[in-house]
Amino acid sequence: MYNYEIILYWSRDDNAYVAEVPELPGCMADGATANAALQNAQKIMQEWLDTARELGRTIPQAHGRLKYA
Repeated sequence: MYNYEIILYWSRDDNAYVAEVPELPGCMADGATANAALQNAQKIMQEWLDTARELGRTIPQAHGRLKYA
């Protein structure tokens, strides 16, 4: 589990819940339920971090203010 802030909302356009991780640019996931979107976001965060490490990019510090907004 990561301490990055997650913004969770319903998207009418996508007909799905969307979980965005603002501290990791471009990191977002969706799901049919809020819980599914959050679980998918955890997987995508891991992939984002793994890719950043492989490319030698700086990993943003998690501010940990909110878990979900």
